[in-house]
Amino acid sequence: MVGFVLRRVLIAIPVLVGISIVSFLIIHLIPGNPAQAMLFGSNPTPDQVAALEARLGLDQPLYVQYGRYIWGLLHGDLGTSFVTGRNVADELWSRAPDTFALSGAALVVAVLIGVPAGIMGGVAPGSIGDRIGRLVSVSGVAIPYFWLALILTLVFAVQLQWLPAVGSQGLTYLILPAVALGWGYAAVLTRLIRGRLIEEYHAEYVRTARAKGAGGSRVLFNHALRNSVIPTVTMLGLQIGNILTGAAVIEVIFGRPGLGSYLVNSIAAKNIPVVQGAVLFIGVAYVLINLVVDLAIGVIDPRTRKPVST
Repeated sequence: MVGFVLRRVLIAIPVLVGISIVSFLIIHLIPGNPAQAMLFGSNPTPDQVAALEARLGLDQPLYVQYGRYIWGLLHGDLGTSFVTGRNVADELWSRAPDTFALSGAALVVAVLIGVPAGIMGGVAPGSIGDRIGRLVSVSGVAIPYFWLALILTLVFAVQLQWLPAVGSQGLTYLILPAVALGWGYAAVLTRLIRGRLIEEYHAEYVRTARAKGAGGSRVLFNHALRNSVIPTVTMLGLQIGNILTGAAVIEVIFGRPGLGSYLVNSIAAKNIPVVQGAVLFIGVAYVLINLVVDLAIGVIDPRTRKPVST
């Protein structure tokens, strides 16, 4: 198990290096001058813009800026926000709980809807439960989460006035964003579990279990569903990264003060340290989550711990 963990950690290192390069270059590829954006509205002269660029270190070559960026990362320093003058790490940590709460709630919605719908469809294909599951699957795939967010806001916040739409003052403010973000991933879970269960029910070991007198619930939970866990856990790990990125759009729509809305505003302001820090923060979170998923799969199925032989 120790060797398995070390292999997964070593694989994550080049990914983190790649994320640092992408997070550094991506903001420099966006047209516009950060210094001019910061001085917007004051009719700055070229000398004022040049002076601000020199103060921020933006007049130096990219490799020099990247070297300074990596040196700061190695010392736990993500830089200082061009707009607020505060430490970027502090600003990110202050907003991270809202994003993680939204992502976690969306994942719970996906599991609570997708798992039962997938089980109903996999156990009895063609039944009413299967039709409900397929309805969830089709609607989740066909409806973009940002469009669903607008529809939910219009119906439940504006017309019925059952739930609040803007803000993050309590759990009720989390319901609409979580459903909007989690519904599409519930559809993916439904299709995966349904397909896996139908496949498992035709396997020889299930026929053998039934021949020995195993009941329907025992066949489902002790055999078919248990062997469908590994691909489901793997898929969930991959979808968590998508949920984190999707949270950016949902936070803007519902006015939530998380990492996503902060990143969008920082991109518009060309706030380079914040954009770099936020992209890196989300990327590292994605890598760590997938590392945890890999370790969980290694615990569930010891066969995955063995290195692939060539």
